Order: sequence, then C-alpha cells, then structure tokens
Amino acid sequence: MIVGILKIIIYAFFAYSAYQFFRFFRALSKASKPPRAPKGTSGIMVKDDFCNTYLPKENAIREVYEGKEYYFCSSECRQKFLEQKKSQ
Repeated sequence: MIVGILKIIIYAFFAYSAYQFFRFFRALSKASKPPRAPKGTSGIMVKDDFCNTYLPKENAIREVYEGKEYYFCSSECRQKFLEQKKSQ
C-alpha cells in the first residue's frame, strides 16, 4: 500500500516537472520572437508643424490650410497653429 502511494507521488512529481518544463520553454519561445507592428499602421511619420514633434500619420490630426496639408499631435497644437497663421 505504501509502495502504491509512493508510486503515485513519484508519477505526480514527474508529471508536474514535465508541465513546468514545457511551460518554461514555451515562454522562452514567445519572448524570443521580435514584436510585430500593429496591424493598420503604415510606419509613416509626420511632423507637427507647431511643436515640431513626429508622430505616426494614423494618430495625427490633419488640417488643410490655404491648400496645404498640415499634421498635428493634438487639437491644442492645431488651434495654436491656426491662431498663429491668422495673426500673420
């Protein structure tokens, strides 16, 4: 009877060790893959014409002013740019 219980404990130990082993190597394989770019991003960066920061084109606020296209990082930069252009 004790031998049977010891066999069960040994089998459980080996099963748990195998589980941890495969879990460890699966985590390593996921960590070693290079991160992929999110879908839908073109990788094109545009410059905010007011604060001179660069940001992805998909995230920029677009404004056409006097036939020219401008990009902004925020509505505040857009508003300040328009105020500056109107005062000139």
